[in-house]
Amino acid sequence: MNIGAFLGIFALMFLIELPDKTMIATIVMSTRARPSSIVVGASAGFVVQMGIAVGAGGLLTLLPAHVKDLIVGLLFLGGAAFLLFSLESTAERVGEDRAKSEHPSTRVKEIVTAFSVIFVSEFGDLSQIQAANFTVKTHQPLEVFLAASLALISVSFIGAFGGQLLQRVV
Repeated sequence: MNIGAFLGIFALMFLIELPDKTMIATIVMSTRARPSSIVVGASAGFVVQMGIAVGAGGLLTLLPAHVKDLIVGLLFLGGAAFLLFSLESTAERVGEDRAKSEHPSTRVKEIVTAFSVIFVSEFGDLSQIQAANFTVKTHQPLEVFLAASLALISVSFIGAFGGQLLQRVV
């Protein structure tokens, strides 16, 4: 394993994800649930998505460049369409969740919710596309998977525990 490449991938993935929507989602979720549950669920979602990205990157090495560009573009547009059309239903669910918030949530429910939010929102995300791209360029899928996953897990820690701290301050 090339430690320089590993650290480079880690740093770039960390910086890509830090200001991303999933970081904001992690912060928001941690204000309503235990940060440790959010870290576990979000980290699991990130790891699964990086596995998908690295696997897709490995498959993309077998395709011609124009087909790769078409696939990446369609994934990006699909993710954008999902976010665009799911905003209204998300707002309705938030209203329902507030009504249900009087009941204490279980740790498993918190973990599953965090996993689901991160897993769905990462499809076609820049970090997923970048992980696939690193896999194509480096031909080191394990290195990319580990570096990207550790970077995203670090972001989930910062988001979850930072959100809890932010709630106390604000």
